[in-house]
Amino acid sequence: MSVTPNTAVPHHAFELLRTQEIPALNIRVEEYRHKKTGAQHIHLAADNDENVFLVALRTVPHDSTGVAHILEHTALCGSEKYPVRDPFFLMTRRSLNTFMNAFTSSDWTAYPFASQNRQDFNNLLDVYLDAVFFAKLDPLDFAQEGHRLEFEDMENTESPLTFKGVVFNEMKGAMSSVTSTLWQTLSKYVFPTTTYHHNSGGEPDCIPNLTYEQLVSFYRSHYHPSNAIFMTFGDIPAAVQQEKFETQALSRFEKLDHVISVPDEKRYLAPIHVEESYALDEADTKGKTHIVTAWLLGHSADLKTYLQAQLLTAVLLDNAASPLQQALETSSHGTSPSPLCGLEDSQKELLFMAGLEGSEAEHTGQVEYLILDVLKNIVEKGVPQEQIDACLHQLELQQREIGGDGYPYGLQLILHALNSATHRGDPVALLDLEPALAALQKEARDPDFIKRLVRELLLDNPHRVTLTLTPDQTLSERRDAAEAAQLASIRAQLSTADCQHIIEQSLALQERQEAELDENILPRVTLADVPADMLIPQAANILTGSPTLTAFSAGTNGLVYHQLIINLPSLTTQEMTLLPLYAACLTEVGNGRHDYLQIQNRQAALCGGISAYPSLRGSIDDVQIVQGFLVLSTKALARNQQAAAQLLQDTWQHARFDEHQRLRELMAQMRTRRERSLASNGHGLAMAAASAGMSPLAHYQHEVTGLAGVVPMKKLDRLLDDQHALENFSRNLLQLHKKMLAQSSQILLVAEQERLADCTSSLQQL
Repeated sequence: MSVTPNTAVPHHAFELLRTQEIPALNIRVEEYRHKKTGAQHIHLAADNDENVFLVALRTVPHDSTGVAHILEHTALCGSEKYPVRDPFFLMTRRSLNTFMNAFTSSDWTAYPFASQNRQDFNNLLDVYLDAVFFAKLDPLDFAQEGHRLEFEDMENTESPLTFKGVVFNEMKGAMSSVTSTLWQTLSKYVFPTTTYHHNSGGEPDCIPNLTYEQLVSFYRSHYHPSNAIFMTFGDIPAAVQQEKFETQALSRFEKLDHVISVPDEKRYLAPIHVEESYALDEADTKGKTHIVTAWLLGHSADLKTYLQAQLLTAVLLDNAASPLQQALETSSHGTSPSPLCGLEDSQKELLFMAGLEGSEAEHTGQVEYLILDVLKNIVEKGVPQEQIDACLHQLELQQREIGGDGYPYGLQLILHALNSATHRGDPVALLDLEPALAALQKEARDPDFIKRLVRELLLDNPHRVTLTLTPDQTLSERRDAAEAAQLASIRAQLSTADCQHIIEQSLALQERQEAELDENILPRVTLADVPADMLIPQAANILTGSPTLTAFSAGTNGLVYHQLIINLPSLTTQEMTLLPLYAACLTEVGNGRHDYLQIQNRQAALCGGISAYPSLRGSIDDVQIVQGFLVLSTKALARNQQAAAQLLQDTWQHARFDEHQRLRELMAQMRTRRERSLASNGHGLAMAAASAGMSPLAHYQHEVTGLAGVVPMKKLDRLLDDQHALENFSRNLLQLHKKMLAQSSQILLVAEQERLADCTSSLQQL
């Protein structure tokens, strides 16, 4: 992949501000401004036919009514040119898109899509531009997507009154997640005065306070080109896209006088400690408290500040061998590190967090002391240089990584630059990290560098919040009672005419939802728009032997990808139950003469980590027949590929399962993740349960990794407190490993064409 040769020539309605080649990413960044409205356009020119479009609006709510979130939904319910009820959903059936979505962050709302088909791209661009800038915002759509009053028996005024609405119910579900509650509660105290104090998604008890008029007003002030950032990626020239921006939207607007932005947060003069509760509908509250300490750092759009914070976070928390991560994982004051551990860099100001879940309120002091003690120890003794170098290596690897997160490459780059653009920083600098990384690497050679960062950013930083979030068994009941009382109060004040209006709105909305849609007003892709030939990657090199080696060439931006694929043997019921636990432990324990801490350090220094997972599927001919593999996967910079491949082989050949305490920690963490998934992945668990009777694989997924597997996982975690049971678990893992080692395997290699021969040769030497 190389940068498109087209020169940066703007459409006459735009002016070119600058261009910059970024060889590490194979792109040229072009920055433009719309002359009339001031709209920003950042184009990432690349020789890539998967073109990406995104338009983002700075959306800064001043309450928790969810206005930005509800507006995101409502804007996609029909527009001036496409007055159908749900053009967004309908286009998913009329498109060849590789990505379509919309999402609301804490201070921006974005509408992105991607497609490899030029006509399809133009169709989607037409629909998106009209949806964003000329949304109909029908009151019925607001009632549907936001909130409304409705009688349980729609036409019976004597039946109970209820709140309904897509976002209202969505946020009820979202805020039932402990992690979401933890984040919103922490944000409330870390940000006492700015927009981040509020829940941009909407708090269920606040959403009914939002009026339709407020929604429209927010739309008119925020969904305007003067407040918009257009971002594109691919081989369509910027001028071609700007022609469409201008003719389909921008020409109809004048420049806004006001500027939407987020001020800096007012800093605390001393650390604060707060305690709040979350709803827990369980009899047992033991070990259900979350304790998190958070620091507010500098501006995320400042590249130097951003990279220093990223490096510091990696040094402290990157893996099990990192000092703070190790302290948290081995602490007796909780079951596992908090899901919030790490750096939050999506807002104007950076936030660093560390803590524990599965704790007790009385342990708050010890947890805070544990965190601060690790930091003080680093200031006194420092961190080994090789550990810092490994973290710098991880930053470089992340910079070059193309794939990941299920997002198209271009969209990943766009989202990476979006935060800086939103806060009027330099998005180009955030993409072109190599000069900044080189400067950081030079700074990091100073033995006092990390010590200084820990002291300045954390220990001497008074804007620190320690939150203790405790379970409350009656909170859900009290919230339900409060909602019922609110509805009763509303009902008591309703006149006969008011009740009739509610009924009429409900019937009108039902009629609108059931009406036949005229999809034909929407553009579509025809057969004539689809190329006759489809590019299917072919193996560049296939070598027989044991194991067999299959190699593919691809534009990987200097990375090499390895997979070791092992055929699953015939396994007993007990071994099948053990399989996902075995895979989770395989790459997290030591191997050979090295313990797990040494292996974690080697992984950080040589590759982007090693993962292992079972890949199970029904046979193409008969879904009742289950086939499967165990997959070990890693990625590395080209200069490290042989060493990374060797580490992958060592992990597979010499994994050791005699580190009993490590196994105990891993199972406790897995249990916590399983329990957390009940709220975060409830829909997925429900679908797995519903399909459990359809095939042996579906049954296995439900029973072992799905909803039915949560209770056995909790039972196993408790059982492993017994040393004899822990030793028996260790033996079972080892026996399964020996059985797996006897199976045939194959290697998959993906690298750039010019590196393929060397990579293949080095693998054959292992």
